Amino acid sequence: MQKPKAEPGDPDRFDIITLVRFLRMKPGHGEVLIAEGDVELAEDELMLIEEFRRQLDSGSWAAVPTTSEQGRRNSIMVRSFDDIPRDAERVIFFPRAAGGR
Repeated sequence: MQKPKAEPGDPDRFDIITLVRFLRMKPGHGEVLIAEGDVELAEDELMLIEEFRRQLDSGSWAAVPTTSEQGRRNSIMVRSFDDIPRDAERVIFFPRAAGGR
């Protein structure tokens, strides 16, 4: 009997490497990849932490997309790398609104 194919996010999914992607929202272009790495690898995690800090220091905000059990999509704002859920697949950076603080 063949095992059913696992869906993304399924804990039984046969993933060897789980990556988190840092994306920047760019008007007219959508999401632009700025960094990608495996948070379980110390070298990648350090690179991601440095890039996260660089993006915030340049004035961007960061959000992690989420989906509820009912399928409703939302996002959570993050101000620290530690605020990013370990199972997050994407962190989206976007510019602050003009005049925002």
